[in-house]
Amino acid sequence: MISAHATARYVRTSAQKAGLVLDLIRGKDVNRALATLKFARKSIAGDIEKVLRSAIANAQQKDGFSGDVDRLYISSCYANQGPSAKRVRPAPMGRAFRVLKRTAHLTVHVAEHPEKVVAVAAAAPAGQPKRRAGKVAASKGAGERRTKDSGQKAKA
Repeated sequence: MISAHATARYVRTSAQKAGLVLDLIRGKDVNRALATLKFARKSIAGDIEKVLRSAIANAQQKDGFSGDVDRLYISSCYANQGPSAKRVRPAPMGRAFRVLKRTAHLTVHVAEHPEKVVAVAAAAPAGQPKRRAGKVAASKGAGERRTKDSGQKAKA
């Protein structure tokens, strides 16, 4: 099973905003993830798509890759917080507010689905009957239920 990853560092967005889009594609196969990113209405989706395409290309270059991109899926993806640039914004009455311009490191891991091995079920010998599940005993009598107002039994 082949796995590969790609990382984009110092992307100019917050890790929280990138995480919202990464949550949409985690665990999906790569073709569905690319389609999801194409129609996501977040500006970071373009950067994540670029990282995903790079991870796919990295997987194709590895030895032992089957050559079928359709078998790749996103095994994990996350956004770590990068360094924040501190800026000063003028405020009323001679004061100043601090502005944090955040960055993030985006990482996407792709892996290949394992080969599906189908086990052939052994047939039961013809001479023995099939076993049936045991019956579950009802707490109240069969077909009986209690009415809500009185404690008497009523036939169903």
